[in-house]
Amino acid sequence: MGVNQIDSKLLAKVFIAGAKNLEANKEWINELNVFPVPDGDTGTNMTMTIMSAAKEVSDLGAEPDMASLCKAISSGSLRGARGNSGVILSQLLRGFTKTVKTETEITIPLMVSAFNKAVETAYKAVMKPKEGTILTVARGMSDKASDLAAAGCDDMEKFCEQILEHGKAVLEQTPEMLPVLKEAGVVDSGGQGLIQFLCGAFDAYLGKEVDLTIGEEKPEPEEEVVEFKFLYSVECKVKLERNFIPKNEIDFKNYLESIGESVVLINDGGELRIHIHTNDPGLVLQKALKYGSLNSVNIANRAEEDSESSAPAKEEAPAFNEPPKPFGFITVAAGDGLVEIFKSLGVDYVIEGGQTMNPSTADFIDAASKVNAETIFILPNNKNIILAANQAAELVTDKTLLVIPSKTVPQGITAVVNFIADMSADENEATMMEEIKNVKTGQVTYAVRDTSIDGKEIHKDDFMGLADSGLASVGTDKNKVIEELVDAMVDDSSELISIYYGQDVTEEEASKVSEMISSKYAKVDVELQPGGQPVYYYMISVE
Repeated sequence: MGVNQIDSKLLAKVFIAGAKNLEANKEWINELNVFPVPDGDTGTNMTMTIMSAAKEVSDLGAEPDMASLCKAISSGSLRGARGNSGVILSQLLRGFTKTVKTETEITIPLMVSAFNKAVETAYKAVMKPKEGTILTVARGMSDKASDLAAAGCDDMEKFCEQILEHGKAVLEQTPEMLPVLKEAGVVDSGGQGLIQFLCGAFDAYLGKEVDLTIGEEKPEPEEEVVEFKFLYSVECKVKLERNFIPKNEIDFKNYLESIGESVVLINDGGELRIHIHTNDPGLVLQKALKYGSLNSVNIANRAEEDSESSAPAKEEAPAFNEPPKPFGFITVAAGDGLVEIFKSLGVDYVIEGGQTMNPSTADFIDAASKVNAETIFILPNNKNIILAANQAAELVTDKTLLVIPSKTVPQGITAVVNFIADMSADENEATMMEEIKNVKTGQVTYAVRDTSIDGKEIHKDDFMGLADSGLASVGTDKNKVIEELVDAMVDDSSELISIYYGQDVTEEEASKVSEMISSKYAKVDVELQPGGQPVYYYMISVE
């Protein structure tokens, strides 16, 4: 039988047990995601969030005091928070610990107050709370706790058991609150993650034997020496002469692609920005001089950069020798091509991640420490990353972090392109917020299970075209799925279609897709770029 008060030692035990139960069920929770895409999502994000806190709790030892324990749970989960579900979980823990940190034991009345504060804190963190989610499950349990206490329940075991059973009942009702869950035949994955955490915690409270050890991180395997097909990375700008015409740009790009790879060529109103991997930087510069004068030339040996990047990272923040610049940029992207595009546009720091690995709040905080700027714009490029970025903006105090809520990589690219250095932070923020609204994004991937979405039947291994508004196309013919996706995005006002092909697509295959789209939309400019992104064969934007 459980005890009637919970001290710090027992709280640490049940917390770690809950974290480990969530970790044990993460793959099952991942499978509850509505969209059957092949990337880790809710279960992975919640597990990484909670294990970040569990590691800090474990480091406190066997006899933690309540204040230290609450700080470890709160700060560990806040910094480790990944994805919307992970951020909401961290806010629930933040509110709970804020209430109990000054006490030595948790009683039923204190538990009620802590539950209420947890739910209040989590709801405040979400701009537009949606019912039928983890928030609904948490609020249902909080309401049940208040009802039980008001009815005179004074047995902690029965109190916790009835709250948990009520939480499970609320979870089972989530498909009735969100039609998309009902159609997919699943309950809310974030709510299930919360229930699994609490089930593990309750088992430990009852005295069930649980392995409370938090595994040590395994040493990283020695990295293989990377051999580069093209050794040098070349970046430069060309101030164009007045007689530069569109045909010159096409000829120049074709030339660059013949002597290298990862070519990025951006005509920014009288200035041409160039990026390329090549074995002969001199040829790049000689050709560029035919079109204007050079500046900002940077040539790097990629093998040396790779060696430096694999060296052990220093824990302390860098010491800057120069005064901070007014503005900086942090963005998120996965894929060599996408990373290079952002860097060529002047982004200071690219956090490598996105759909397949949502960065944590700590990742944004660490990135901000490495950018020497007074104001830093953050481009999350994924709707599931925005909350973690917002959380970082609240926690960083030595500089201003402004989150531009870009939901896709193309939106992030558009935001950077529309930045004007002479404008104020507020003016740039307003401009970028407005411009990203004009970008439509579609992504092509494959299904990992059978399901139904938006009235469309999906079978395992089908190709799916996902637009901003949801599933636009599905089928066994990849090109037909791409064509239907683009059809759903293009209208009479469309001027540019940008295609970024992923790591599993050859240049030849991507070129054929580009030709297919160009022939169908002859009046719209079509650009093809190597994105190198995992999971998604194509990322397509329409502006």
